Amino acid sequence: MPKPLTDQEKRKQISVRGLAGVENVADLKTNFNRHLHFTLVKDRNVATKRDYYFALANTVRDHLVGRWIRTQQHYYEKDPKRVYYLSLEFYMGRTLQNTMVNLALENACDEATYQLGLDMEELQDIEEDAGLGNGGLGRLAACFLDSMASLGLAAYGYGIRYEFGIFNQKIVDGWQVEEADDWLRYGNPWEKARPEYMRPVHFYGRVEHTDEGVKWVDTQVVLALPYDTPVPGYRNNIVNTMRLWSAKAPCDFNLKDFNVGGYIQAVLDRNLAENISRVLYPNDNFFEGKELRLKQEYFVVAATLQDIIRRFKASKFGSTEIVRMDLSTLPDKVAIQLNDTHPALAIPELMRILVDIEKLTWEKAWDIVVRTCAYTNHTVLPEALERWPIDLFHNLLPRHLEIVYEINRRHLERVAQLHPGDNDRLRRMSLIEEGGNKRINMAHLCIVGSHAVNGVARIHSEIIKDTVFKDFYEMDPHKFQNKTNGITPRRWLVMCNPGLAEVIAERIGEDYMRDLDQLKKLLKYVDNDAFIRDVAKVKQENKMKFAVHLEEHYKMKINPDSMFDVHVKRIHEYKRQLLNCLHIITFYNRIKKEPNKSWTPRTIMIGGKAAPGYHTAKMIIKLITSIGEVVNNDPVVGDRLKVIFLENYRVTMAEKVIPASDLSEQISTAGTEASGTGNMKFMLNGALTIGTMDGANVEMAEEAGEENLFIFGMRVPDVEALDKKGYDAMSYYNRIPELKQAMDQISGGFFSPAQPDLFKDIVNMLMHHDRFKVFADYEDYIKCQEKVSVLYKKPKEWTKMVIRNIAACGKFSSDRTIAQYAREIWGMEPSLEKIGAPDDPR
Repeated sequence: MPKPLTDQEKRKQISVRGLAGVENVADLKTNFNRHLHFTLVKDRNVATKRDYYFALANTVRDHLVGRWIRTQQHYYEKDPKRVYYLSLEFYMGRTLQNTMVNLALENACDEATYQLGLDMEELQDIEEDAGLGNGGLGRLAACFLDSMASLGLAAYGYGIRYEFGIFNQKIVDGWQVEEADDWLRYGNPWEKARPEYMRPVHFYGRVEHTDEGVKWVDTQVVLALPYDTPVPGYRNNIVNTMRLWSAKAPCDFNLKDFNVGGYIQAVLDRNLAENISRVLYPNDNFFEGKELRLKQEYFVVAATLQDIIRRFKASKFGSTEIVRMDLSTLPDKVAIQLNDTHPALAIPELMRILVDIEKLTWEKAWDIVVRTCAYTNHTVLPEALERWPIDLFHNLLPRHLEIVYEINRRHLERVAQLHPGDNDRLRRMSLIEEGGNKRINMAHLCIVGSHAVNGVARIHSEIIKDTVFKDFYEMDPHKFQNKTNGITPRRWLVMCNPGLAEVIAERIGEDYMRDLDQLKKLLKYVDNDAFIRDVAKVKQENKMKFAVHLEEHYKMKINPDSMFDVHVKRIHEYKRQLLNCLHIITFYNRIKKEPNKSWTPRTIMIGGKAAPGYHTAKMIIKLITSIGEVVNNDPVVGDRLKVIFLENYRVTMAEKVIPASDLSEQISTAGTEASGTGNMKFMLNGALTIGTMDGANVEMAEEAGEENLFIFGMRVPDVEALDKKGYDAMSYYNRIPELKQAMDQISGGFFSPAQPDLFKDIVNMLMHHDRFKVFADYEDYIKCQEKVSVLYKKPKEWTKMVIRNIAACGKFSSDRTIAQYAREIWGMEPSLEKIGAPDDPR
């Protein structure tokens, strides 16, 4: 048998990684050594692995700079419409490898580091994740930035440069423990501070109504310092900008108040202002109405809008006038996309700028705001909707409260004209929720203040029109759209799964990376034995590699021939990790009952973070780890069933586990997962899906054929019918013996012998107030899992189904999503044209 190729040799054969030209490699080595010497001030005798990583990162970054400058110059000359994607989260992960992929530098860098006696993968592992997000919403923003650059859109991502991102998760005695994510400790080679664009942001104070207009006075000022990160498009020489704001106290902070002798304390108190950008709130799909969070939301919006208007006024205008003063053309040159309601204050803030500062009439200003802004809704869970208490709002942003009241007055006037005497409708549609303590409904503000409102999967967009926003849809049906989410095929295929990317490229060429619909061409290879063998072989290699990773990092031995059944996402009741637990227990009990039957072996991996204050979610993690303790140490079971909790699931972990997965668990209660995007990543990487008809699963089944997914459980109408009738968990418990057995084991302490009542809260919730109806889908889920096990025993049939799934992934590229946003919301045209490289003559 020929000796297997090393990763290094394998990579050299892979065309998708760019060509390693001799001059190119020599240049990279020269620049690497230059950075080691001049930037890091080290020689090879004292340099650490981290020094080598920084030298490499700076060398790769050098290749971005010329393109970055040229792209921004190109935008200045062409004066295109610009789109501003406002988000409190950008879940970027690592940058080095993604930059090499998009610049076609991967092979050259591989060869250069190899010749320098260094291991590329080892260097890549030193980079910290930029964990500035919680989950889907933040990662979507990151995929969108990649697609906007790859489609040549003049786009800017605006957010907060959190000093501490999503916490690092440690599992101690089976419990989640949080650790601060000090991701900037060693510095960040990808960002460039831009102090020359620092902006003041105002808080508190009071409002004066004078003859010259309205003044917001006696405010506290915090400075917003921008940090720019380059966002390269895929091999088109375009580099866009992500600008993240950091909070700085002004020099005179707390010193202007004649505080006698309090100089030291005044300087120490600067921290209070700078806390605004200290830490990401770690909640996914949950609203926590804290003042610091409201400050963060206004901080990013106020700094960004100043930047947008500065750029609008300074840009050339048909090169006749140097400066644009007339703001009535703003919607022709600027689109603002609000990623959920978190940046909703952009609406009253833009009104404040136009009315109070630019002195436009209310009507003119409102027309500009509505034509400029658009809102993406990400959830229908009521506990996730932002509703800010009026008193908190009034204290922090007194002028904005007045503006919101006026927006509401005019809005309700219009509602009353359309529905005279319908007071209940006025109450339902008001931006202000009356009652004990009045609140501002930020979703209502976004709908009223935007020209487009979209959901993130077809079923979700229908649900918001039928339920939560029904009244608004009836009044303005033209505003409501769907934009099904997508993922970038650069990070989520080419970068994380080069083996599969190459096997595909060998059959249909490389163009699919910028036009994912071309994967359809794989359908003609569905019966091709060589292709089937290649796809299966890549999967097996990815599984072996992940098994090695688990053994090295978690001292856990797993069977790579078992089915890798993977459930990774934030821990939340609606995502129903508990349903998975019930299957694990049932499968375990079946093996124990008939130990000599030939069971399909499985390694079940569950991973994800629980919000620190979410007690039930933390108990779910403890239950998973406790089940693992029992199952993994039962000699009767052996390696036919293993349960692993993947610690500290994050972007970088996803890039490792998804390519190694066989089965993707997407099992939320129908009508609760707005879209999901992990589902798409698994599909693109050759896993099969077991899932409910929820979110984008519906469209995945439509694209691939429902017979090529393992669909089970209630559909949305079934859930509604069950709600009407009343969900009675006990009836399932009493009717289904295996469910009863599993629940009795949990409640009786079988998985927690030292503390038999440890899981009483979970048991009580499942039996008596389970909003997500786990028992109602139990039977169908177990049956569906049996079908999965049967098919896995027929590797060829399994792999053919995998190929049909990969071939149906085209729709789920974020390139398609962004092209639709551009044409249908922003009024921009995407382009696959390259611009000149920095070394091209101009």
